[in-house]
Amino acid sequence: MEFTWLSLVPPIIAIALALLTKEVISSLLIGILSGALIYSHGNIIVAIEALFTIMGDALGGNAFIVLFLCLLGILVAVVTKAGGSAAYGEWASRKIKTRTGAMLSTSALGALIFVDDYFNCLTVGSVMRPVTDKNRISREKLAYLIDATAAPICIIAPISSWAVSVAATIEESGIENGFTAFVGTIPFNYYAILTILMLVFLAITKLDFGPMAKFEKKAREQGITVEDTNSGVLATESPNARGKVYDLLIPIISLIVITILCMLYTGGFFAGEGKGLIAAFGDTDANTSLVWGGFTAIIIAFFLYVPRKLVSFRNFMESVNEGVRSMVPAIIILLLAWTISGICGEGYLGTGVFVGDLVSKSSMPMQLLPAIIFIVACLLAFATGTAWGTFGILVPIVVGIAAQIPAFTPTLLTILVSATLAGSVFGDHCSPISDTTILSSAGADCKHINHVSTQIPYAGTVAVCCFISYLLAGFIQNTWLCLIIAIAILAIALFVMYNIFKKKEAKA
Repeated sequence: MEFTWLSLVPPIIAIALALLTKEVISSLLIGILSGALIYSHGNIIVAIEALFTIMGDALGGNAFIVLFLCLLGILVAVVTKAGGSAAYGEWASRKIKTRTGAMLSTSALGALIFVDDYFNCLTVGSVMRPVTDKNRISREKLAYLIDATAAPICIIAPISSWAVSVAATIEESGIENGFTAFVGTIPFNYYAILTILMLVFLAITKLDFGPMAKFEKKAREQGITVEDTNSGVLATESPNARGKVYDLLIPIISLIVITILCMLYTGGFFAGEGKGLIAAFGDTDANTSLVWGGFTAIIIAFFLYVPRKLVSFRNFMESVNEGVRSMVPAIIILLLAWTISGICGEGYLGTGVFVGDLVSKSSMPMQLLPAIIFIVACLLAFATGTAWGTFGILVPIVVGIAAQIPAFTPTLLTILVSATLAGSVFGDHCSPISDTTILSSAGADCKHINHVSTQIPYAGTVAVCCFISYLLAGFIQNTWLCLIIAIAILAIALFVMYNIFKKKEAKA
């Protein structure tokens, strides 16, 4: 079919309804149905056939992610029941005695787990929930901390699933050394860098604004209650009082170490072919590795708990049901998000192709291109819920534009690619139909729409600073001077906001 403006309708409907009704599942369903009807030109039979084909393909293609979600839910349930989470919470509350410490610790752990964003979202949430709960940090703030140290960290980490994907996309676009080109984009990736700096600022100053302020105030005054969670459960039952800190640390560390080893294994690092670390991460099967790591961590937990009678065999098996059940809301939303992404894909409505074509045909001054591309990438990733799909579409376009303009400097091309990556991450970060946004909600056990509505003002603040920075970078084109200017713009914005909101808080 010919790709037209109608391809924008499904994501716009889904996102608008989600923000208006605060109900994600029905909003996604309506968006999906509208897309199927547009694709089929109103033929209901063809629409239904297309819908279930896409949904089946999405579930089949992402089966290992669903399995890992279930395995992680089981691991969290059994660790909680054995008393590991409670013991860690008590230990951490003695060591981490302030809200600032809890937020910085959460961000630091997110920065350490830079290999994969899915892995990051779910692991950080599982480990840090007891700590943030003890320090009366809202689940919404925890979800933001998780989300802001997932994709933004992965997109500037040279060894990560994101780095490899970007490098491959750059090479396929005609640039000779994709990895070297990716490394060059890091200091120009203002959204990732400024988001990390903003996290530190928010933790130190305890500044809250927008909808987040309401949730943080409630958490400070009342603590975390069952109503604040998505699963409706704070703990499966009273945890075993004999649980130790290592009853949490051993399974979680096992999960991390074994998953990374499996990533190297599936990437061919141990195959004896002389493949390097970066190349192995480039060829890895991350989803399979996550499942192997999750399953092995559960087996280790079994032999750690059952022989010591922290949990009985029967209670351990009950945790399987409880853990899977706790992940059902996230799995449903993920499946629907994958489906709407599929209906907007190139084989159906071609939302990304349509937007990318508009960009490639437009004529504008070269120096303004980074800021314009940043905005386009933001909107496209927000509408489709995928950063990978967005930079996969736009990077070849911007490289092609540069090839056609003789005056296009290598530095400007680097800035342009960086703006594409930054905009893709911002849109993915904020979109209610993004998988990382959904997984951050699941990791924090937070209501998904609350997470979306509370983090948009924070991410939006950084995005505005990035837009101004890319406007200037297009003219200045100096790596470190542009970065210093971008940081200064964020500092000024945060200083102004701090004074405004603290004065309002004092009056209230």
